[in-house]
Amino acid sequence: MSKPIPLLREGEMPYQPISLASMEWNKTGSWRYLRPRFENKTPPCNEGCPAGQDIEGALVLIGKGKFLEAWDLFKEENPFPGVCGRVCYHPCETSCNRGDFDESLSINALERFMADMALKHRRKPSLKKREKRPEKIAVIGSGPAGLTCAYHLVRLGYGVTVFEALPVLGGMLRVGIPEYRLPKKILGEEIDQIIELGVRVEVNSRLGADLSPDDLKEYEAVFLALGNHRSRRLGIPGEEAEGVMSGVEFLQDVNLGKKVILGKRVAVIGGGNTAIDAARAALRLGSKPIILYRRTREEMPAFASEVHEAEEEGIEISLLTSPMRVISQNGRVSQLECVKNRLGPPDEDGRRRPVEIKGSNYVLEVDQVIAAIGEEADLAFLPKKLGAEDATVPTDERGATKQNGVFAGGDIIHQPHTVVHAIASGKRAAIFIDAHLRKQKWEGLFEALRVGQKGSLSMKRYLQEESERAPLSDKTVLLKDLNLDYFEYQKRLKMPKAKTSRRTGSFEEVNLGFNEDMAVEEARRCFNCGVCNLCDNCYIFCPDVAVQKGKEGELNLIDYDHCKGCGICMEECPRDVIVMEVEGR
Repeated sequence: MSKPIPLLREGEMPYQPISLASMEWNKTGSWRYLRPRFENKTPPCNEGCPAGQDIEGALVLIGKGKFLEAWDLFKEENPFPGVCGRVCYHPCETSCNRGDFDESLSINALERFMADMALKHRRKPSLKKREKRPEKIAVIGSGPAGLTCAYHLVRLGYGVTVFEALPVLGGMLRVGIPEYRLPKKILGEEIDQIIELGVRVEVNSRLGADLSPDDLKEYEAVFLALGNHRSRRLGIPGEEAEGVMSGVEFLQDVNLGKKVILGKRVAVIGGGNTAIDAARAALRLGSKPIILYRRTREEMPAFASEVHEAEEEGIEISLLTSPMRVISQNGRVSQLECVKNRLGPPDEDGRRRPVEIKGSNYVLEVDQVIAAIGEEADLAFLPKKLGAEDATVPTDERGATKQNGVFAGGDIIHQPHTVVHAIASGKRAAIFIDAHLRKQKWEGLFEALRVGQKGSLSMKRYLQEESERAPLSDKTVLLKDLNLDYFEYQKRLKMPKAKTSRRTGSFEEVNLGFNEDMAVEEARRCFNCGVCNLCDNCYIFCPDVAVQKGKEGELNLIDYDHCKGCGICMEECPRDVIVMEVEGR
């Protein structure tokens, strides 16, 4: 025991009631029945990202000015941060806890920023790769699913050949999204980085025409990522007239640089992204488009931001309107008969069904019709044993089909038809193709690799040895779990945009991107939900001085000899990183 310090008069009493001698002899930890423990949990943005990106980790790096390191982190999971930073529907932002506090973070804009910085500095991905393996794998389709699968399979040591039906790589990213949303330079750079890893490509190789199933027998595994390149027909009289074309055909011609001659007044049928893209592209080609959609704005599947930008550019949208008949003159479109609708009961997809209002027919003067009511894949040439039905190939949770060694992903499987879901399916297939070829048990892999509870998987964890993988918390942190006393209200920064007057006659990019100062400011709005950022509240508030500083960059340590388990550290933690457990359990 330390030597006692006698206090003989009032003036010798300390300013605060603290010991002037060491109290280490008093093992107050023996009083404890609750034990605090540091546990990083899953941020909701990470869980909400189908591509499984470490969003919270990247935002920390951006906030420190480490832009290229943030890009490196994203590239571990996703080869297309520049693409996703422009065209992803960003479910991570919907999941962001700040959305219920003030405004969600501009994660999409920050992803684009880090990708643009990497391009500016000619950054190349530095990726962990496994040893070369003898097996060869064929990937059919070079859209986001196919190229993502190839990207990860090369990292896993395989020889990969991508077969593409079109003369260019990228699938619908290349031919389905206009330049003003996704510049070809950005897409081309990210595709080049995939090829530079060692992926072989063969263009003008259409499965069922230039490429037969027999040609694929030399490959130990096949990944089908054909994409939806066929527009659905309108199913109305007169649609065979000259001047009626599909949205997919129109956008493909525009993106491939073909000369496209449109009428002056263009009716675009549909309410999805293809319809909005077609209308905005037609506007830039000098036409006056009108969008006809059979339901209300709330039911439109297109991104709300894209609809808003279309209206900013002066594009008319006629809601609750369906085409009934194409009227032609001398074989060419001259008018479109339409009918007004009202909304009835919900149909099979949960949206209210449009019901025709009798007697509401009217005629619209148009000289061009673009049909964009949905896309599907042509799977007629696939082997019957795959069981393709309704333009969809059935798969199990791994992405495996009914045929051994054949996997499928992207828009031809049952999942949301978005770029990021296609990327996720490509990564998932790469993981389970590898497990299949190595004859490894795949049961338990989902639990080991899943980020949160929504199904996204981590390639970074898969590439680690099982002994290297840090334990994953099964808890996703919600707003109610945070100590909001430590956060201030701060408005979300908005994406700078080109002036409307400059947009309509040009295919230049509309969204201009954040600068460095904006990116740092926005990234620092992040709550870092469930992840310790070494704020040291636990260290400062512990009344027993039982929280000790860890090594630089590591979590603090708890001295259990002196921790009484009072729980103040847990209460004062802003991010729900500390849990209290009953002692001995």
